[in-house]
Amino acid sequence: MTSTADPAEQFAGQLSATTLLRFATAGSVDDGKSTLVGRLLHDSKSVLADQLEAVEHASRSRGQDAPDLALLTDGLRAEREQGITIDVAYRYFATPRRRFILADTPGHVQYTRNMVTGASTAELTVVLVDARNGVVEQTRRHAAIAALLRVPHVVLAVNKMDLVGYEESVFAAIAEEFTAYASELGVPEITAIPISALAGDNVVEASATMDWYGGPTVLEHLETVPVSHDLTGCHARFPVQYVIRPQTAEHPDYRGYAGQIAAGTFRVGESVTVLPSGLTSTIAGIDLLGTPVDVAWTPQSATLLLADDIDVSRGDIIVPSGDAPATTQDVEATVCHVADQPLTVGQRVLLKHTTRTVKAIVKDIPSRLTLDDLSQHPAPGQLVANDIGRVRVRTAEPLALDTYADSRRTGSFLLIDPADGTTLAAGMAGESFATARTAPVQDDEGWDF
Repeated sequence: MTSTADPAEQFAGQLSATTLLRFATAGSVDDGKSTLVGRLLHDSKSVLADQLEAVEHASRSRGQDAPDLALLTDGLRAEREQGITIDVAYRYFATPRRRFILADTPGHVQYTRNMVTGASTAELTVVLVDARNGVVEQTRRHAAIAALLRVPHVVLAVNKMDLVGYEESVFAAIAEEFTAYASELGVPEITAIPISALAGDNVVEASATMDWYGGPTVLEHLETVPVSHDLTGCHARFPVQYVIRPQTAEHPDYRGYAGQIAAGTFRVGESVTVLPSGLTSTIAGIDLLGTPVDVAWTPQSATLLLADDIDVSRGDIIVPSGDAPATTQDVEATVCHVADQPLTVGQRVLLKHTTRTVKAIVKDIPSRLTLDDLSQHPAPGQLVANDIGRVRVRTAEPLALDTYADSRRTGSFLLIDPADGTTLAAGMAGESFATARTAPVQDDEGWDF
């Protein structure tokens, strides 16, 4: 008996049942992110023997008796010499229950831009706090970025509990302060876990010295946190990357539009609209890895063939005719400024949205976010490195821009310096933060904020 289920729905069901989780680590400098990641890799048996041997050798050369697990991720020579993380270190590991793609991001304020990069595709962010210092400005900045990027799950890992005598009251105070702050930003789920990355407490194995905590370890939470891969319910978007015209004897009239499906599902026979031109047609065929198929879905890379010979080029977006976003030349968004040079009112920039890059001008900077109390400082005139603020940008050509709340792929953009190609800011279109929810309460079985 053959199945009549929709192939896209079948695939979505399979993907939601798989075990892939993208997550990022963040926190202030010296809070122990690299040590946590090293402990996670080491204790979950995800470190190769030669890697561990190299770390042990490097640790001995620095006069350390025990292997410095932070060296498993601090790969750059400058990072090892300074004892800080500079670049985003990507690591891939797996347990029997789930596969992971980890982005270990820098903690130093100078490299906040790298945290934006690492968290932009994450489904979960682990924010570390030094139990001795509590919530500091960089902690708040990383929480704000996680909220802006709509990361659905945030873990507060209160590290170095061994240095405060494993006191429950210290953990409770930090967890309460961070949870109140992140909840006001609209972070949908916050889980607080007391850990010692150096000693291994509550990272992979439960701590024997913190019996007052009854929640999961970091790895247990990473393995069990629900990850949604809703491939069929989102707005379908297909940014065109390349036009394929072989013009050979075998394919004299072939005209295909290649790209990666940013969201949703496309089917043969579906009526579509090309933006920003507004021209309409019907999908006559879909090629996937050189094979004709009837349906394709995100994140597949495919080639769409249209029934009509219309003008389509790189930077255009193909969307279902009944679900087309409005095009606009006036963009209102929240940006994280990542360049050393300031962003000023009247500045000419390039705006890169999916595969399209257009000229633009910064018309206004209405406000800058004050991290201490989440107030908006009005009319700052400019944004400097690591600032978060609202901007209004006028583009030379219309863009098919979704709100970031609807689509992280087609609601985001970059502002670029046209002189040298430097990335100035990462932008999220539409409302800045999600609606704040009611502050959660303590779970009877342990801390779960």
